[in-house]
Amino acid sequence: MSDNQSLAVPLFAVLGLGFVLAACGTQKSPTEPSDAPDPAATFSRVQVEVLTPSCALSGCHSGASPTAGQDLSAGRAYGQIVGVRAVQSTRLRIAPGDPEGSYLISKVKGDATISGSRMPLGGTLPPEKEKLLVDWVRRGAPND
Repeated sequence: MSDNQSLAVPLFAVLGLGFVLAACGTQKSPTEPSDAPDPAATFSRVQVEVLTPSCALSGCHSGASPTAGQDLSAGRAYGQIVGVRAVQSTRLRIAPGDPEGSYLISKVKGDATISGSRMPLGGTLPPEKEKLLVDWVRRGAPND
């Protein structure tokens, strides 16, 4: 075996090991959290768990004169928020697939970019309800 051939074998082994080690860092274990939105984050759940109990209250976002013209009661909420421009902003209330661009998400989080008060008025959503809302928007805000 020539000197060039004897050097080629270890060189290929080192390169191969380098590729294997580089690939190891990109795999997630089954127990690591995923960046994907929860597929169970549906509009039906958002309505029942967030909008109806926290927003569609008498004097807030329901009834004959809902605040900001936004009726969040069951059967009306979806058409009032998805792809609809916010009254207090040039942003959409819900921009499908874009929680950061959704004014309603900013209102719930109390971001500095909002006008008026954080929602829901007089409180905050529990973290799991906020995540439900954000994951639904990340899924594209389907009417499911």
